[in-house]
Amino acid sequence: MREKLGHPLDCNCLGRRNFLKVAGGATVAGIAGGSLFLTDRSHADALSKELRDKLTPEQIIQAMKNGNKRFRRGERKERNYLREQKASAKGQYPAAVLLTCIDSRAPAEVIMDLGIGDIFNCRVAGNVRNADILGSMEFSCKLAGAKVVLVMGHTACGAIKGAIDNAELGNLTGLLAKIKPAIEATAYTGERSAKNYAFVDAVARKNVEMTVADIRKDSPVLAEMEAKGGVKMTGAMYNLETGAVEFFD
Repeated sequence: MREKLGHPLDCNCLGRRNFLKVAGGATVAGIAGGSLFLTDRSHADALSKELRDKLTPEQIIQAMKNGNKRFRRGERKERNYLREQKASAKGQYPAAVLLTCIDSRAPAEVIMDLGIGDIFNCRVAGNVRNADILGSMEFSCKLAGAKVVLVMGHTACGAIKGAIDNAELGNLTGLLAKIKPAIEATAYTGERSAKNYAFVDAVARKNVEMTVADIRKDSPVLAEMEAKGGVKMTGAMYNLETGAVEFFD
């Protein structure tokens, strides 16, 4: 059965156009695997500050998981992008900031059934981090209120293969150099070549893990927020063949 119209950050029960309020004020409760329930109806075409601030990092991650499940079933929610655009034009309150690859087959908003204004998304080949990415993440969380930092790699990544093959091309050479520590750190007993996609995917996973660790190390701002429970940092892998996003935790 096709799901009812709702905001993609619904954790099964919370809808962009079906928010529920308690009389006298909205409250959010996490129930059964991160599901969200409110108790009266209101309308919104974009994620509001009030609603975003009530969500926990765990609920936001669960919502992204639920969105990916809808995507895999071919049951993405109907939405009106024009209404979303107009509703978010005067202010944005994204729930998460993502660092993902530029690969055209792995657009986070599509594969996790997200709408305009739901997330910040930093995209760069190989989902590598640098000072500009870290600054963007710090803005997203410390100043704009996002509660999840997600680094997402994917299978059969061309940047990973290029790093394994020691590819050199202008500025790409320096970018691929940021991936090479993950190659060395990947424990793998089979053929360690770009032709072996199992090895490529193992390196991609290790690259995500190391990037998350490096964000904690290189951004005291985000590390402090995570230590206080205001932000959760984690990784994920997207499978190009199955359409599934595997969250590390």
